[in-house]
Amino acid sequence: MRTTIAAIADRVIAGGTITEAEALHLATAGRAELFFLFAEANRIKEHFVGSRVYLCSIINAKSGRCPENCAFCAQSAHHRTDAPVYPLVDEERIVACAREAEANGSSCYGIITSGTTINRGEELERILRAVQRIRQETGITPSCSLGIIDIGIARALHEAGVATYHHNLETARSFFPEICTTHDYEEDVQTVRVAKAAGMKVCCGGIFGLGESAAQRVELALILRELDIDSVPLNFLNPIEGTRLAGAELISPMECLTTIALFRFILPAKKISVCGGREKNLRDLQSWMFAAGASGTMIGNYLTTTGRPAEQDWQMLKDLGLEVASCCE
Repeated sequence: MRTTIAAIADRVIAGGTITEAEALHLATAGRAELFFLFAEANRIKEHFVGSRVYLCSIINAKSGRCPENCAFCAQSAHHRTDAPVYPLVDEERIVACAREAEANGSSCYGIITSGTTINRGEELERILRAVQRIRQETGITPSCSLGIIDIGIARALHEAGVATYHHNLETARSFFPEICTTHDYEEDVQTVRVAKAAGMKVCCGGIFGLGESAAQRVELALILRELDIDSVPLNFLNPIEGTRLAGAELISPMECLTTIALFRFILPAKKISVCGGREKNLRDLQSWMFAAGASGTMIGNYLTTTGRPAEQDWQMLKDLGLEVASCCE
């Protein structure tokens, strides 16, 4: 098995690709092989991305009352949770949080809104104004995650200064109907294509621990490879009381690390960040995510749950001897 892992890594580093069958083989590697798998994933990362770590932060700019029924989401109107509910925050708040994110060392700042899409008119215009100010008044790079969008909205965002559009596929096409039935998977895929067509980079990943199989994790990674996305956020389910997945068990730290390594083998030259759920799922092994192939992480709070203090993440990076990238573009 170790010889096989090394041979695949050598091929990937030489510019080749991993097959679906090989990826599934890695995804189900035995415990005795996992440390070797992580080391080879790290070797791939070092070759393509280097050792710098990319930090990002977000603002939950509009929360709750989402009409979509995603099984994991605390903001869905189909669930009863303690998640905050409020309309789009004002322009000053968006810009102030960008400054705070920059002070915490983030190079990318995501403006996230709840809902199927962003409303044209004042909501969209407010975000466009905020993006323009962030470009003028800070050194941080703005991104947006506003749901399913068309080419008109995508072009307006790009012209305002949005460098990256974030839109997760969440899981594999074959498993998506188990997670969401209020819109079709192809609508999400089309949004990725629209954002790219408008000139933006695309940040697109998923969430693991929803009940998907190892084969479906491979399936998601291969879809992302086909779409040629630019960066990949990997999230791990933090079950929220009141959602359909409230009773789901956390996946183990080693399973999280195996997933990170798997995505590095399939998407060798992409930025891969570990985001939501890392504190709950990786626990004492959070620092291992970088040894398993991750090149970034989210710092600060998430949409409806809190992250750990920024100084703890900075201490972790210092202890690992990792350099933080100053730009995400």
